[in-house]
Amino acid sequence: MEYDLKSISKAGIPEAIAKVKHYRSLNEPEEAESICRDILAVEPQHQLALRLFGLAITDQFLGASSDRYREVEDAFQKLTDHYEQLYYTGILYERRAKVQLRNGHLAHTVLPLFGRALECFGEAEKIRPAGNDDSILRWNRCVRLLQAPGYAWEEEFVSFDPQDMPPA
Repeated sequence: MEYDLKSISKAGIPEAIAKVKHYRSLNEPEEAESICRDILAVEPQHQLALRLFGLAITDQFLGASSDRYREVEDAFQKLTDHYEQLYYTGILYERRAKVQLRNGHLAHTVLPLFGRALECFGEAEKIRPAGNDDSILRWNRCVRLLQAPGYAWEEEFVSFDPQDMPPA
């Protein structure tokens, strides 16, 4: 049996956006993503829907190869405001790094992702709207995590003693 998707009306977008925010707050990112897809089907460049769409997908990150990083990056690159492109792309890298760290990836292997996040937040800070310190808050959170004890951010190389070699 096959079913077809139905289109929402443009007049219904504000209420749909409210539902996206509600479902994200309930930790139901799949529902939020689905509603964003409905909004973007009728208004593909809707800026708030693009932001929420990307965030809803990052809410689903598991730290696996199946995470849809590229889809999120594509959504954030469609944002017309350069500050928002940088800021939200920084969030993508930050969330990707954090979930990989939580899932047991070695700290030094996720360090480049934090580096990319910090690059984005640093560039966003330079062009941020007056009174908007969001990029600074994100920068500080990443730096605090990088300064936290318990993570080996530098790769440790094990030296071998030549006598550890098997006989030739």
